[in-house]
Amino acid sequence: MVMSGSPTREWDNLTCDRGPISAMELRCVICGNFHSTDEHWRLMAEMPQNPAAMIDDLVKMRLYKTEAIETADAISQAELRTALFIQMAGQGSPQREQLVRDLIKLAGGLDQAFSAAFGPKAGEFFTDAKRVSQITRRKFLQNVAVGAALTTLASCGPNAEPPKTSSADGDGQAPGQLEKKNLKVAFLPITCATPIIMSKPLGIYEKHGLNVELMKYSSWSVVRDAAIAGELDAYHMLAPMPIAMSLGLGSTPFSVKLASIENNNGQGIAVAKKHLGNVKGPADFKGMTIGIPYDYSNHNLLLRYYLASGGLDPDKDVKLLILPPPDAIAKMAAGQIDAFILPDNFTQRVVRDDIGFIHLLTKDLWSGHPCCAFVAAQNWIDENPNTFKALNKAIIDGATYANNPANRKEIAAAIAPRKYLNQPLDVLEAVMTGKFEDGQGNTLDVPDRINFDPYPWKSFASWIATQLVRWDYLPTEKANYDEIGEKIFLTDLARQLATELGVDAPKEISRIEQMKLGNFDPSKAADYLKEQMG
Repeated sequence: MVMSGSPTREWDNLTCDRGPISAMELRCVICGNFHSTDEHWRLMAEMPQNPAAMIDDLVKMRLYKTEAIETADAISQAELRTALFIQMAGQGSPQREQLVRDLIKLAGGLDQAFSAAFGPKAGEFFTDAKRVSQITRRKFLQNVAVGAALTTLASCGPNAEPPKTSSADGDGQAPGQLEKKNLKVAFLPITCATPIIMSKPLGIYEKHGLNVELMKYSSWSVVRDAAIAGELDAYHMLAPMPIAMSLGLGSTPFSVKLASIENNNGQGIAVAKKHLGNVKGPADFKGMTIGIPYDYSNHNLLLRYYLASGGLDPDKDVKLLILPPPDAIAKMAAGQIDAFILPDNFTQRVVRDDIGFIHLLTKDLWSGHPCCAFVAAQNWIDENPNTFKALNKAIIDGATYANNPANRKEIAAAIAPRKYLNQPLDVLEAVMTGKFEDGQGNTLDVPDRINFDPYPWKSFASWIATQLVRWDYLPTEKANYDEIGEKIFLTDLARQLATELGVDAPKEISRIEQMKLGNFDPSKAADYLKEQMG
């Protein structure tokens, strides 16, 4: 089951060029928030146009004692309105009063919050250039949210509990209560990073209150080292990497969590053109040098799984060469490698450059398999819980949007520029749409060549762990298959955040995985491994 939904893209001059979209996606042209303009005016019609009018109405309704009004002689009108509003909205509860004070402080004043949400300053914000120069768009939208929260508090009865205010972190915090908003997130220039990359140009991070600087890296080992050194807030990683890092495989143990999946499928085995017509199955790779991106990658594990099915020993019958994905094309063109298993923007690139062909897509080995993931360190999550949730929610939002085939060409254009993937648009469209040439004279249409289902099934972790044991990366005594997924994959949180986004998500945490050589039942992981090694 796939999460589904549609985040909003970044707008230029309040226009959108991607065709019809639903009202829930629209940015209001009055306040800039994510709702329709008609709904904004409907709400305005029911609200006083400024705080003074609201206070006057409350006075007429005898909700204030005359003694409180008399304090106007001693304080300013603005201070009076604020004091009266706190008294009215607090309903005698210190907790409610403190919440109201915090919201007002956040907005820079009661008037600022209400005028942004309901008053004439809403229109001025978009029409007056001087106004734009005096207040940032983020601050303005924040004040819109604060005004709405204050109105909700004001409307609650005396016995009502203080409402949880809406925010990007989905954790009941007041708007803006993220521990940090300026973040550095790592990525490698591959289609697997699509949700992390596209969320920048399409405005999804901004939608969730975040300012993300994307940090481009060339290899996974460098990302791992930067993560351990604390140079990054979160990272694009291969799905097995959080398992390896947390268990101390190949490096000092460093606890990280796999928060959501970046992509499913989307990989392939490409072979140099000189071997065209001679490679029909796994046994035909004997003696070849084959590029892989990293030891702790599903590329490596799936390649080994495939080669072993043809009777080859991956550690003896072929040479596996770790290489940064961006180097793959040059090495194949120079004859330094015979084949590689990498993201499909590289497998498709060998066809475009006429240096090789696509032997198979990894989806044919494991349908729906994970490739890359969104990951953060446990210590960073502990220090920034609300920011982590907001960031993970943005990734899930972006992945859900990318999973809709109708959005794929738009996304290909968004991630193609030099600062991101630096790939030809026709290559990325071939990957994203699944309509492509394979270099063997075939034109194919494979809609699920790549998918972007962010749900982190714990069965993913179980299969990965069995293969790490099989190929001597993970000692058998450390292979508690259920515990690995339980500790490292944040499946329940992904479901919670998806629900907050209005996206359907599975209730189950594991499933039977569809494999070429026999399906994988995570409840029988040890038996599965024994059968493979027997």
